[in-house]
Order: sequence, then structure tokens, then C-alpha cells
Amino acid sequence: MRTFYVVRHAKAGSRGNWTGDDRLRPLTKKGQKQAEDLVGLFASFPIKSIYSSSYLRCMQTVEPLGRARKVAVKSVSELEEGHGLDGLNEFLGNSKLDQAVLSTHGDIVWELVEELVTRHVIRAGDGGFDKGSTWILRAQDGVPVKARYLPAP
Repeated sequence: MRTFYVVRHAKAGSRGNWTGDDRLRPLTKKGQKQAEDLVGLFASFPIKSIYSSSYLRCMQTVEPLGRARKVAVKSVSELEEGHGLDGLNEFLGNSKLDQAVLSTHGDIVWELVEELVTRHVIRAGDGGFDKGSTWILRAQDGVPVKARYLPAP
């Protein structure tokens, strides 16, 4: 079994109030604090790699963790908005990955939670998809078999 930490990006500025390219929408001060606090949240967890959607807010969410662990954050398109579980499943099914942090968006985390409920890995209400929150997934053969929710710091 392999472990993945699926992190929804921390609090970013309002999409409706942002006039530029949404890929460049940054974290708010609260989001920056959440990103810094992820370092402590992950203190007891082994991390071998960190992957992130290329969107600025996702990268900013895991950059402090990468610096603290001396692990480079790799930008990947598979974790970007609109890729759904297909993008996430590319990581879960990669037999070379273990103890990987995956920083992504709310739409993907929403679909993940729905899938976990459908597969009876969790019960409805066992966790959510708040900004800055994390799902710890234990996957076997690319399929989540255990999941634990960590609320946003």
C-alpha cells in the first residue's frame, strides 16, 4: 500500500474579485498562514515528493512544506482544475510514488470525497474539502482503500 496526501489549496482571493488570469490568483494572508502551518501539520508524516497544480495558489500552498523538507515542488497539469479524478488517479496508480503530497483544487477534492463515499472508504460527513485541508489516502493498486481527513490548519 502507498500513501498520498491530497491537499486542497489554501485560502485564495475571491475568484469573482480577481480580474487577471485565474492561474495567477494568489493566496490571501490567511492562506499564506495556512500554507506555513502545513509544515507543522505534516511534521510527523514522511514525505518523499510534492506535486502541485501549476496554478499559483496551489504552488504557494505547498512551497513552505517543500522548503522545510528540502523537497522540490513539481508543477503538473494533471492536478489542475477541470482534470477531475482522472488526473489524480494518474498519481494514485503510479507504482513508483509513495508518501507524495498532491496540491490541487476544490473540484478535484470534491470528486475524491464523493468517490470515497461511493466506495464505502468513508461515510458521508467523515471529512470535507475546506481550503487548506488534507486527505491522507492509502491506496492499493491505484484505488483508495483507507482515508483520513485532516482539517485545514
